[in-house]
Amino acid sequence: MRSRPHLVTSRAPLGLALAIMALLAGCAGHGAQAPPAGATHAATAAKDAALNMPPAADAATVGLWHMDETLGTQVPDFGPNELLGVAGLETRSDFGRFGRARVFTRSLDSFIEVPFNPALDIPSSFTIEAWVRPNSYGDYEDTPIAARWTAQNADHSWILSIVGNALRPPVVPVSSPGDHAALIGASAVGTLYFAFQPADAGLPRAYYSTRQIELSRWTHIAATFDGHVVKLWIDGRLDAQYASLGRIRSTQAPLEIGNTIDPHVLSTFGGDLRASNTSDTTPYYAFDGWIDEVRLSNVPRTAFESVKRP
Repeated sequence: MRSRPHLVTSRAPLGLALAIMALLAGCAGHGAQAPPAGATHAATAAKDAALNMPPAADAATVGLWHMDETLGTQVPDFGPNELLGVAGLETRSDFGRFGRARVFTRSLDSFIEVPFNPALDIPSSFTIEAWVRPNSYGDYEDTPIAARWTAQNADHSWILSIVGNALRPPVVPVSSPGDHAALIGASAVGTLYFAFQPADAGLPRAYYSTRQIELSRWTHIAATFDGHVVKLWIDGRLDAQYASLGRIRSTQAPLEIGNTIDPHVLSTFGGDLRASNTSDTTPYYAFDGWIDEVRLSNVPRTAFESVKRP
């Protein structure tokens, strides 16, 4: 004990005093010894493994689509609301960031649609996140990752997307319908953007990342909103934030992943969901690449520091 040295007085032999002091110092320092190297390595490996796990459903999860299905077009939701998605015929399952993922192509029938459910309306305490591996940036304004935003003005709620090349004829066969032209503004090709339609009357608000989303590489992306600030996250790090007071408008729009399509052109004719009620089959906004682990939450998450790049 540290209070014992007062027992050693000037009358004690010097050698005895020094021996007692050395013994006490050794006892005091015993607990500060470094752990064995093997234990340190094991603890680090365990921590890295925990930080490199796919997102899990928790109390704040509205929907979670792991994209691990190997056959068929049904895309199960592992969240509490069981918001089943249906994939278009021009998507397929392949190896993903965790387990399997859904591969999207430049086709009008490349999409996942989750029908409207009141649980999808999250006006201000909000997170949308996913792992993405794009092959290319879109020819037109953008390529949505996830959105509740169709061509109908009444179905404008929010959209998370990657800015495209905004090409025009004759470089591309036809002109864009311009559905997202007001959202991308002068933002750089390849940047991430999040936009929403305010609940109050007004124009849509769009916010952009400072970094490009890399091609042919997995990247974790997220957008959060708390009614006051929009934040964009890339690979677990805060990339940009913007003051934005208000609420996201509630609509009857479905959740669409990998595309934005007017639900009115979709049909189950022949047994599968496809875009069959339209004469224009140009895939203006089709995502080209892999999407995995889409999670929608009713809180503005901040724990993206747990994301670890492969």
